[in-house]
Amino acid sequence: MRIGGPAMAASEESLRRRKAGNAGSEPGSPPGRGPGRDPTGCNARLRAGTFWLTRIVLLRALAFVYFVAFLVAFHQNKQLIGDRGLLPYRTYLKSVQQYFRGPVGWDAVSYAPTVLWLLDWSHMDSNLDALALLGLGISSFILLTGCANMVLMATLWVLYMSLVNVGQIWYSFGWESQLLETGFLGIFLCPLWSLSRLPTGTPPSQIVLWGFRWLIFRIMLGAGLIKIRGDRCWRDLTCMDFHYEVVLVLSGNLSFLNWLTMVPSVACFDDLTLGFLFPSGPGCLKGRVLKLQEEAARGLRPPPRYGCMVRRAVHVALGVLVAWLSVPVVVNLLSPTQVMNTSFNPLRIVNTYGAFGSITKERTEVILQGTASLNASTPDAVWEDYEFKCKPGDPGRRPCLISPYHHRLDWLMWFAAFQTYEHHEWILHLAGKLLANDATALSLLALNPFENRAPPRWVRGEHYRYKFSRPGGRHAATGKWWVRRRLGPYFPPVSLPDLKDYFQSREWPYPELP
Repeated sequence: MRIGGPAMAASEESLRRRKAGNAGSEPGSPPGRGPGRDPTGCNARLRAGTFWLTRIVLLRALAFVYFVAFLVAFHQNKQLIGDRGLLPYRTYLKSVQQYFRGPVGWDAVSYAPTVLWLLDWSHMDSNLDALALLGLGISSFILLTGCANMVLMATLWVLYMSLVNVGQIWYSFGWESQLLETGFLGIFLCPLWSLSRLPTGTPPSQIVLWGFRWLIFRIMLGAGLIKIRGDRCWRDLTCMDFHYEVVLVLSGNLSFLNWLTMVPSVACFDDLTLGFLFPSGPGCLKGRVLKLQEEAARGLRPPPRYGCMVRRAVHVALGVLVAWLSVPVVVNLLSPTQVMNTSFNPLRIVNTYGAFGSITKERTEVILQGTASLNASTPDAVWEDYEFKCKPGDPGRRPCLISPYHHRLDWLMWFAAFQTYEHHEWILHLAGKLLANDATALSLLALNPFENRAPPRWVRGEHYRYKFSRPGGRHAATGKWWVRRRLGPYFPPVSLPDLKDYFQSREWPYPELP
């Protein structure tokens, strides 16, 4: 029997074609499906240059910071700026209204933009809680789902701006303006109404992405320039000897600043870089993004509709606005008298940043003390310390790690130690509340030595210098984290009657004894 022939040749040719078609296929995969041709696209390699997944990561990161900021607001705003707060925002808004001499008008609103102008002033605490809770709800939805639109992001921005603009000294730091600027750009990163994580009709705008990149560039440049110009120790490389003595990053005393600074930097990474953050599986986002990339490469994207044209026009207008508002910012950056952490417009859309232009060479703290003695000046008066939640106090208490949460009162107590109590009137307001065992104010503290007792008759402020104990030293051996030395009085002993006129002249509610 003859082996071969036309039939056998045809069969061999067919086999060769099948083998060629299956070259490189995974074992067990259907014939004709080569590498990178997974029908879901979830195991395929994404292409560079698109930012669909980048938008989801950026929005979730921004929502996380918003969530922390509104959580801090919910827990602390009533005690700080509420009806019976240390600096009531009702008093602040009244002073703004009086400055412009008349009913609430455009001048007052533009000076302090806040929706609180429109709410019932007889329920200040309820207003603060409502804003914080609404912000918590929206930010947690975006954080969990990765879905957002312009309406939700604009609401978050308006809510937080409303708190910042009545927060007075408690909200006077650079990270508040930085969150508002980042949040403002986040509004234009989203579709108008859609809550899809992948709104195919509204790809991420390059103008908005460059807005985020411009923001992170200014943050880093401003922080560097203010250091070089501000303190010689940055130039001779000795600032870190003192910078780490206060352990700002590890202790979380910088609030959510470090976390927030990472948010705009996400815009520097495309889908190819961030794809590893997303899971694979049927119907996965990476597969859908790959499909969009392939359609764009083949020119299969539908022509832009009217809504897309309007959106592009809005983005161009945003770019022009950011460029225009950046002029004073750039002038400030180039100036030898650079000012750090400053807003040039009441909406805080484009700001200038910079931190630690100068470094303190030692850490001083104000320690509040109370006594039940009738006479505060007698040598046998027993003074007991109030303890704050995170600022140094008891030398034997370990420094707390709270980042990214922020204890605003603890932070301001550190700043108060740099100056006198006359520069920080709220500290006497706090003293008055301690004299009355005020539960609202005491909720901001970790320890009230007069709990379940009669309130103190006198409260005073003492000035101390703090330094970390040396590992293996005698203080560390006794369990002390800090070594402290008294510098002198910060403010003299005061009683509640002493402060009555002081409270009335500032329209602060007079504390009521229990």
